[in-house]
Amino acid sequence: MRANALPRFGAALVLALLFSLPWGGPPAAAGMFNPETFTLSNGMQVVVVPNHRVPVVTHMVWYKVGAAHEPPGRSGIAHFLEHLMFKGTETRAPGEFSAIVARNGGRENAFTSHDYTGYHQTVAKDRLDLVMGLEADRMTNLVIGADAVEPERLVVLEERRQRADNDPAAILREHINAALYLNHPYGRPVIGWEHEIRDLALDDILAFYRRWYAPNNAILVIAGDVTADEVRPLAEKHYGVIPAAAPVAYPVLREPPQRAARRVVLRDERVRQPSWVRTYLAPSATTGLADGGTADQAVALQVLARVLGSDTGRLHRALVVEGKVAVSAGAYYDPDRAGPSQFTVYAVPRDGVSEHGLEDAVERVIAHVEDTGVTAEEAERAKRRLRAEAVYARDSLRRGARVLGEALAIGRTVEDVEGWPDRVAAVTVADVQAALDAVMTETRSVTALLLPEDAGESR
Repeated sequence: MRANALPRFGAALVLALLFSLPWGGPPAAAGMFNPETFTLSNGMQVVVVPNHRVPVVTHMVWYKVGAAHEPPGRSGIAHFLEHLMFKGTETRAPGEFSAIVARNGGRENAFTSHDYTGYHQTVAKDRLDLVMGLEADRMTNLVIGADAVEPERLVVLEERRQRADNDPAAILREHINAALYLNHPYGRPVIGWEHEIRDLALDDILAFYRRWYAPNNAILVIAGDVTADEVRPLAEKHYGVIPAAAPVAYPVLREPPQRAARRVVLRDERVRQPSWVRTYLAPSATTGLADGGTADQAVALQVLARVLGSDTGRLHRALVVEGKVAVSAGAYYDPDRAGPSQFTVYAVPRDGVSEHGLEDAVERVIAHVEDTGVTAEEAERAKRRLRAEAVYARDSLRRGARVLGEALAIGRTVEDVEGWPDRVAAVTVADVQAALDAVMTETRSVTALLLPEDAGESR
C-alpha cells in the first residue's frame, strides 16, 4: 500500500491483530450482497454488488498473486510492484493516474498481502468508465524506467522502517511468522526483508509483472449504484480486449507435521507494556493441516475465537474481570488465506504480574475449556454476534467488494461467501470442541514475549 501498507492498532490488541490480512475480520457476507457475476472471454471474472443508496461506485481489481508467490531470495517484489504500478504507462505519465482520479473527485489506493494484490478506486457512478480505462491500461501497458525504481525503493525501505523496524510488536510478529511456518512462504514478511528489497532488480520486477498481471489471473469487483447489465459493456470495452496470458501456477507448499513448540522473546528499550501471545498453526477456509485440522473446521474456529476472545469471552472474563492478572486478553483467527492460517491467543499483564504467571493463567483457562467443553450458551452467543456482523455489513459500500474479492482471490467461490451465515448457524458445540482439540496443540505453536529491554523472564 502506498499510504498505509501495514495496519496499526491500539496497544491492547496489537499482538492479536497484527496477524491479520489487510481486510481481516470474519467473512461479512453471506446472503447479504446478492452479487451478479459473469466471466469475460479472456477469463477475467467480474462480480457486481448492487448498492443503490448513493450514486457512487467502488471499482476493484484483485490479482491472484502476492508475497507468497515471490521467488526465494526476492521477497518484497509483489509490494514493490504495487508501488511502481503508479509510475506510468505507454499513454500515461508517472503520477497521472492518481492525478486524474483526484481531479474527478475520487479516492484510490492499493494493497498487497501474501495471497493477492489489489487496486481500488471510489468515484461517482458517471466516472466508472474513466477509472476502468485507467486500470485496464496499467494491467498490460505498464512502463517502468530505471530512473523510477531507485526513488521508489527508498520509499519502500522507509515504509519498512516506519511500519516494521520502528515497531517492536511488528518485529516480533515477523519472528513469530518465521518460526511458525517451517516451509510455507507465509514465513516471509509481505513488505520483504530489507536486504532483499535492496537487491531487487528492475528485470526481477518486470518478470513478475509479465508473469502474473493478466486478465485471466484477475478479478474485477464493482460495488455501488450499478447493475451487471451496466457493467458488462464497460468491462468488455476496457478489459475484454486484453488477451489472456499463458496460465501460470505456483507450487502449492504445505507445512510438514510440526513436532516442537517454539518460543520467541524480544526485549526492546521502546517497549513500555509487556505482552504475551501464543500462535497456533491452524487450517484456513481453503487448506487443512498435515497432522490435524481441516478446512471445513474454519467456521467452528471462528466461533471458538469469539467464545474465547470476545469482551464477554472466557479469556477476558477469567483473566481481566475475575482473576485481575491482565489488562486485556483475547483470541483471534482469520480463515481467509490460501494456505495455512493461525489461531492466536494473547494477554497483556497487569503491573506486578510476571509474564510466566500470566502464561500459567492463560493455560489454565485453555485447559479448562478443553476439559469441560464450550457451553451451548457460549456457542449460540458467539454465532449470534457473527451473524449480526454479516447483517450490518450490507450498509457498507465497499465491504461486499472486499469480502468477495478476497474470497475469490484465495480460491473460494461466491457461493462460499453467500452461504457463510448458514454455515455459522449449523455449527454445533461438538464442532467447536473438535476444532479446539485439533488446533490447540502446543507442538504446533509459537509462544512469544514482548518485554522491556531490562526485563527478564521470571515467575
